[in-house]
Amino acid sequence: MRELKGIAGLVVIVLGTFISCFHLYTAYFGVFPPFIQRGVHLMVLLPLAFLLYPARKNSPKHRITVMDGILFLLAIFPSLFVILQRQRIEDRIELVDPVLPVEILLGILIVILAMEAIRRAVTPVMALLVGIFLLYNILGPVLPGILHHRGMSFSRHVELLYLLTGQGVYGVLLGISATYVALFVLFGSFVLKTGAGEFFSNLARALAGGSRGGPAKIAVMSSGCFGTMTGSAVANVYATGSFTIPMMKRLGYRPEFAGAVEAAASTGGQLMPPIMGAGAFILAETLGMEYISVALKAAISAVLYFVAVGMMVHFRALKRGLLGEPKELLPKLSHVLPNAHPFIPVIALFYLLIAGYSPLMAGFASTVLAVAVSYLKKDTIMTPKKIIDALVSGAKNTVMVAIALVGAQMIVAVVAYTGLALSFASMIVAASKGILLIALLFVAIVAIILGMGIPTTAAYVISATIGASALIRLGVDPYAAHLFTFYFAIISNVTPPVAVAAYAASGVATSDPIRTGYEAFLLAAAGYIIPFMFVYNPALVLTGSVWEIIRASLTAALGIIALAAGLQGWLIGPANIIQKILLCISSFMLIWASLSTDILGGCLIGLCVAWQKFSRSKQQK
Repeated sequence: MRELKGIAGLVVIVLGTFISCFHLYTAYFGVFPPFIQRGVHLMVLLPLAFLLYPARKNSPKHRITVMDGILFLLAIFPSLFVILQRQRIEDRIELVDPVLPVEILLGILIVILAMEAIRRAVTPVMALLVGIFLLYNILGPVLPGILHHRGMSFSRHVELLYLLTGQGVYGVLLGISATYVALFVLFGSFVLKTGAGEFFSNLARALAGGSRGGPAKIAVMSSGCFGTMTGSAVANVYATGSFTIPMMKRLGYRPEFAGAVEAAASTGGQLMPPIMGAGAFILAETLGMEYISVALKAAISAVLYFVAVGMMVHFRALKRGLLGEPKELLPKLSHVLPNAHPFIPVIALFYLLIAGYSPLMAGFASTVLAVAVSYLKKDTIMTPKKIIDALVSGAKNTVMVAIALVGAQMIVAVVAYTGLALSFASMIVAASKGILLIALLFVAIVAIILGMGIPTTAAYVISATIGASALIRLGVDPYAAHLFTFYFAIISNVTPPVAVAAYAASGVATSDPIRTGYEAFLLAAAGYIIPFMFVYNPALVLTGSVWEIIRASLTAALGIIALAAGLQGWLIGPANIIQKILLCISSFMLIWASLSTDILGGCLIGLCVAWQKFSRSKQQK
């Protein structure tokens, strides 16, 4: 992202401040009609993409080109048109009334501009994917088999992508971006400006810094807290990794391992309530659920992920004799807690959501509170300059999410109107022969592959459109089906060969990116089992009695610890090959919601503990 000066930099500041204030205004006073709310949102953010993101690697980094300026101006008109013509567009009969020549022209323009913005701000892979689906929408009538569809005229293609409020560029996904996502990204920006990042890191150091593998555990804890603010694994790596990775390297950790720990922990931040990533808002909207219900239902799986990564780090530290930070260098908890005021808005946000306030009102109030609590300490006061910086930063961070969602919405529009989603769902069900485990593996692979090339939210939207319906047809709880695809879209950030979070961490750690990615994959490996756990045991997404939820959580945690021990080759001591196999088998036994398999899995773990204790006592004699 460019850091612009001069007139272009001033334009970014003005537009960023305006659009952030617009989102705060609508959060408090009420959202405008769809074409106005979404039109204003995109009318500012799409042009900003051409200022902030250079066209090529060798393009100027601190100034814009003439072409950037032209694209900036062109990107204003399609959204301005739908804002000014809102009433007429809403009154027309969709896919029946004729499409005006000016609408065709502006529709073509915004699709081209959106694809170029996606190429710049998101990834060329997603731009290519959008192009393939748009081409399929036109060529479908001449394709064979499940790819065949009846098709529509060119003007209807443009109408589908430009003039419908439920689909296309100004569809539901952009509506979520223009309300919830923009507001919560802005909230995260304000909280971080008050010093929350420093508080999270100091708290993690005070709690775990002196233990075995302490610096790695600090990365896990701080990234979990910080990641829920950013909703981006890569952003989290750069924010927290800038101090956790050098800390690990200073104490003798290999650069690849240090980068891998940060990548694996940062990836899990998108799973951590109360904010999670933008995909959580889409999940709530898709299932017609309250956002707080989505966050609460995801809480157990999020904790399990960090238990998985934390235990992998812990066992690795024990196995290799890795030490913690010297105690004299660690902050004392008694000194850290008095500086906890930046965390108050996060607690307030969670309370307001549980108390029944709308996400918009909760986000607005918590953002205002973040400014208010900053005055509790002199060094955290939100001065006017800091407030403007937070407003602009929030807008900048929303650009990529909004552009990615525009691309995802175009793909979803094509998939929905051509019937491709139903065809793929049927294909998954048929290929799996009705066996749930095989269907889950198919969906997981699709989500991971999509997540390797495009952002998490877009990967989740596309894979859920194709895969979640197939899982629901096989009897999976709808929430569990969507969370399953969401989870694997996220964990693709540390899945080779394109582990983007690990590659970002390797840049900070100055390590080999391939080896860092492989290490991150191994550290997160225990986490790959968690989605299967909550599919087979819905109690892990709070479906069931209190006793069932407690039992499922305990057995799942035990299974995760066993798998981490088996993969790392250490439990209470070094594990031999047979013990590793038994520990891995026990973890899989604990996936199923069955008392017999839980008992068997627990017995296998107990056997390994007893075996290691016996071996240790024998060696001591």
